[in-house]
Amino acid sequence: MTGSLSVIGYGLGVLGAGVGIGLVGAFTTQSMARQPEMSGALQTLFILTVAFIEALALLGFVLALIK
Repeated sequence: MTGSLSVIGYGLGVLGAGVGIGLVGAFTTQSMARQPEMSGALQTLFILTVAFIEALALLGFVLALIK
C-alpha cells in the first residue's frame, strides 16, 4: 500500500513540474515578444529554470523509490 501511495505522490509532483515548465515557457515567450533585444538573456534564464524544475521532479522520483 505504501508503494502505491508514493507513486501517486510522484505523479502529482510531475504534474506540478509540467505545469511549472508550461508557465515559465509561456511567460518567457511573452517577454521575448515584448522585448526582442532581451531574448538571449531570457533564453538562458529559461533553460536554467527548466533544468532546476526537472531536477526537482527527478528528486521526487528518487524519493518515491526509496522505501
